[in-house]
Amino acid sequence: MTNPSDTDTFLLGDRRVRRLGYGAMQLAGPGVFGPPKDRASAIAVLRLAVARGVNHIDTSDFYGPHITNQLIREALHPYPGDLTIVTKVGAVRGSDASWLPAQSPADLTKAVHDNLRNLGADVLDVVNLRVMGDVHAPSEGSIAEAFTALADLRRQGLIRHLGLSNVTAAQIAEARTIAPIVCVQNLYNLAHRDDDALIDTLAEAGTAFVPFFPLGGFTPLQSETLSDAARRLGATPMQVALAWLLCRSPNILLIPGTASIAHLTENLRAGAYTIPDAVLAELNTMGGTSGR
Repeated sequence: MTNPSDTDTFLLGDRRVRRLGYGAMQLAGPGVFGPPKDRASAIAVLRLAVARGVNHIDTSDFYGPHITNQLIREALHPYPGDLTIVTKVGAVRGSDASWLPAQSPADLTKAVHDNLRNLGADVLDVVNLRVMGDVHAPSEGSIAEAFTALADLRRQGLIRHLGLSNVTAAQIAEARTIAPIVCVQNLYNLAHRDDDALIDTLAEAGTAFVPFFPLGGFTPLQSETLSDAARRLGATPMQVALAWLLCRSPNILLIPGTASIAHLTENLRAGAYTIPDAVLAELNTMGGTSGR
């Protein structure tokens, strides 16, 4: 078994984390709503991830809602000293499983306290403001009021570090005038590369970039180029997609999600694969015009 320690690490604020982490979203029920089909299996996946060296878990109290945080608490509390749990605020779930913006200071304060309670934590390691935008694509607009509310909660000692999700470069710049940012979480993978320039800018600033849907999300990546590269490397296409992200920039932190022990094991092996330059060049063509 290859551990994520076979890759390198990166600073997330003052926390050094392995670049292969774990995203808890898929532990909730279908559509990230309601309880998991197999609660014991979800607990086992979380415990195995940490046992295999994962020390960066991504979650949110609007997954379920509340479900994934409660599972994390049940599986892992009291938390290992090197474990960093990153959560998101800025949305709530409707009774029909819809995703609704919740960006007012009162909404965000409630969300932070919900995360603290359901995780069983006194302070949250990292909180990302999840800007709703166009669901999975950012849209311009001021985020000052919402981010100021989180900065106030950080000053109160409820949050150690702040980050942003689903944001533009202008919104990142605006937020930095209010409080430090340790990470940005946007849609990015082999086929969706609109943030290429942003990733490089963040790397120069020492800021982590955490791609959500690194494997394509609800529609997994499919490409003959990717499949051919996987055959040549003796890997699965998803392992190659993750390995490509690790090669893309040293500030990229991965949080592939799964509710399956087999898929978790597969994902954690991705750090063992070295992609030759010629294969990298072929994979880089997958981004097409959407990536530049």
